[in-house]
Amino acid sequence: MITSPETPIGESPAFLEVLEATSRIAPLEKPALIVGERGTGKELIADRLHLLSDRSAQAALKMNCAAISDALLESELFGHEAGAFTGASRTHQGRFERADGGTLFLDELATTSPLVQEKLLRVIEYGEFERVGGSKTLRADVRLIAATNEDLPRLAAEGKFRSDLLDRLAFDVITLPPLRERRDDIMLLAERFAIDMSRELGREVFPGFSSHAVRRLLSHDWPGNIRELKNVVERCVYRTSPGQPVDEIVLDPFESPYRPSGASEAEEAGRQPAFPLDLKGAVRDFEIATIRRALEASRHNQRKAAEQLSLTYHQLRGYLKKYDILNDPRSEYDILNDPRSEGILPSISEG
Repeated sequence: MITSPETPIGESPAFLEVLEATSRIAPLEKPALIVGERGTGKELIADRLHLLSDRSAQAALKMNCAAISDALLESELFGHEAGAFTGASRTHQGRFERADGGTLFLDELATTSPLVQEKLLRVIEYGEFERVGGSKTLRADVRLIAATNEDLPRLAAEGKFRSDLLDRLAFDVITLPPLRERRDDIMLLAERFAIDMSRELGREVFPGFSSHAVRRLLSHDWPGNIRELKNVVERCVYRTSPGQPVDEIVLDPFESPYRPSGASEAEEAGRQPAFPLDLKGAVRDFEIATIRRALEASRHNQRKAAEQLSLTYHQLRGYLKKYDILNDPRSEYDILNDPRSEGILPSISEG
C-alpha cells in the first residue's frame, strides 16, 4: 500500500520536467510507463502518479517482478485456485483482484515471461483474467503503472518483449534523468538525507558538509544515482562525530587494503602470459594503459595521477614524454587488447 510517500526533491530543469509530465498523465485512466536507471526514483514517481489521480483514495499495490520466479509471479498477479499446484490448499487472490478500483505498480517489468506478458496485455485491454488453475473469467478495474531500467523498444525488436504489450503501455513514457544530469540537485538531496540521518541518530542538528566534502559529492558520477547518494551520505553522517561537519566522503565501503581479491586459482592460471611473447612490447603497453587509466581517474590532473601510481610528478612526466602518451591516438581499449599484451598485464601488475 502507498501510505506516506516521500516528497520528490529537486530544482534542476530535467527533474522539473519529470514532475510536470507526471502531473499531466496522473489524472488519466491510462497505463503509465516509467523508465530510468537503477536508483533514479521510479517508485517515488509511481507513488506520485497514484496520489495525483482520481484513485488516490483506493488501494495501491506494488510488486517487483524480478524478486520471484515466473511461476510464483503469475500466481501473485492473477491469483490461483485451490489445488492449482502442490501446496495450493486454498484460493488465493492476486494483486489485480486486491487492487480493484485502484493502482498496481509493477517494477522490473522487462524480467517477466512471455506468458505473464500475454496475460498483462489482456488485463490492460479488457480488464479480464483467470486465476491460475481456474476457468472463470474475472474482471478488475486497475490502473497499471510499470517501470523498467531496460530499453524496451530494443528488447521488443529482439523478440524478448511483446511489442503489442509495449504499445499498450507506452501511451506516454516518463523517463527519469540520472543524477549526473541533475547536479544542481545533488546537495539538496544530500542535505535532506543528512538531516534525516542525524535525527535517526538522535542528534539535534546537522552541522553541514565541509567544502572538501561538497567537492567530492559534486564530482562523483553516481552510477547508483539517488539510492547510492543516500547510502553514501547516511554512512558519512554516522561516521562523523556529533557536532562536526561531514568532511570525509566514503564512496566505496568495500575499499580496504585487506579486501579479498576473489580470484580463483583457475582465474589466476588463466592470467599467466602466453608464449612466445614480446616482453618489451607487452611491458610498454601495460605501462601506457595503466598511466592512461590513472590520468582518467584523476580527471587528467597529472599530480594526482602520479600519486595514484606512487610516482613523483617528475617521474610521471618522464613516462609521458617517453611514451608520448598525451599525443598517442590509440585508446586504452586498443592498448589493452593488443595481442602482444595478452595474459601478461595482471602478472606484471602483481609483481
